[in-house]
Amino acid sequence: MRKRFEQQLRIGQIPVGEIKINPKSTNALEQLIAALKEIYCNTEYNERIFSILENIFSGRNKNNGRPGMDLWTVFVLSQVRLCLNCSYDMLHHQANNDYLLRCLLGVECSISEFGRVEFEYQQVYDNVSLLTNDMLSELNDIIVEFGHKQVFKKKRKNSIALKNR
Repeated sequence: MRKRFEQQLRIGQIPVGEIKINPKSTNALEQLIAALKEIYCNTEYNERIFSILENIFSGRNKNNGRPGMDLWTVFVLSQVRLCLNCSYDMLHHQANNDYLLRCLLGVECSISEFGRVEFEYQQVYDNVSLLTNDMLSELNDIIVEFGHKQVFKKKRKNSIALKNR
């Protein structure tokens, strides 16, 4: 069984909940990273996402080959690919070179002596391509629900308060 995500932080690793993201950024990738960070920190939606992913990967042979990517990494990379509408080559590049994305994946380390985690192209392709359009649609329904209940709810309260003043 694949791990949901690596529980034990490595030396120099930034916890996902402490990633600093520019709230005024209009960059699609930064907005996606901010949303996924909130989902990661919200236990209800986090559990729903992981239960779907575990059902997807539960039929795989557990004793075959080396350990795969953890479920969080597969989920994040699939969402990045959809958000940016990018090729697997570009996704591979982003996974290895974008600082915020690597922090969200839990592989960025501020201390270089402990080794840098690099993703191979084939590893990215083989894992992300396991998620079909139907599976991604089911995951995206949960993400949209999260946005409506958690994110837009806060914005509506703030806008009502501003209109009343």
